[in-house]
Amino acid sequence: MKKRIKYHFKCCFTGLFMIICQHVNAQMTDLARVEYSFIPQTRSEDQYTRLRALFNYPIALKNKSYLVFGAEYNRVILNIEEDYPFETSSLNTIHIIDFNVGYTFKTSENWRWGIKFNPRIASTLETTITNEDIFYNGGIFAIHDRSDDTSLKHPYRLILGVTYNATTGLPFPLPFISYTREINEHWSYNAGVPKSSIKYNFNPKNVVLAFAGLDGYFANLQQGIHVNGKKADNISLSVVVGGLGYQYFLTKHLIAYTYAGYTFRLNNRLRDSNRDEVFSLNEINAFYLRTGIKFKR
Repeated sequence: MKKRIKYHFKCCFTGLFMIICQHVNAQMTDLARVEYSFIPQTRSEDQYTRLRALFNYPIALKNKSYLVFGAEYNRVILNIEEDYPFETSSLNTIHIIDFNVGYTFKTSENWRWGIKFNPRIASTLETTITNEDIFYNGGIFAIHDRSDDTSLKHPYRLILGVTYNATTGLPFPLPFISYTREINEHWSYNAGVPKSSIKYNFNPKNVVLAFAGLDGYFANLQQGIHVNGKKADNISLSVVVGGLGYQYFLTKHLIAYTYAGYTFRLNNRLRDSNRDEVFSLNEINAFYLRTGIKFKR
């Protein structure tokens, strides 16, 4: 039993931090984003493409507090051309729809708290939405922001939080940590899990960076797939990726960006209703591309 729990925790942990990374960082600063991701395969016929769009609408309240409403849509397109021992047509398109409600308020000059509730639909959506397609996520965060403090030699921002995500299958909260610090007028870095990076600003418009982080998804299969006497009810992809990126500031708040890298670890798996592995899809590492445009506050 302990071995089973340990294995289940290991499988879910990567998926959790991938999901938290995407939504916490986006909700903290991004008001809108449109993005395209692509993982081509040179040694396989399978390909992964993701189209992503999100927006967040903050409403100013008293005493520098805000109520934030938002939504995000991910359309994952799996071009599965390899010869698998089951019908793959039901895996072609996966829909991930998030609805975000957040509240943030200041408790002092430099400290701010944030609370978010994030119901999600993650499914192949071949028929009517069911309870299995819906997941409830949320978190609470403390933000110590001195990134605009001109009295500091090295301005910084620290985010500490606990999050709960139903797609992991873990019935308890897990921590989130992100620390961003400016080294000088050109260099800055972000250290944390699941995302770390170091940036170099050539000038106010051009930024290059090196990054490492996680990406992927978890979703329900409305039409379960039978494989070798077992039934797969879910599909998951978790990717450990590293590489280089470029950001161009079209305006102070509007940014175009491109990240290119390599997947150092790629897990693409069908899972049963207990989240245990049923079948491993193609897991050949490959190049990774992500590009888009975002509007930040």
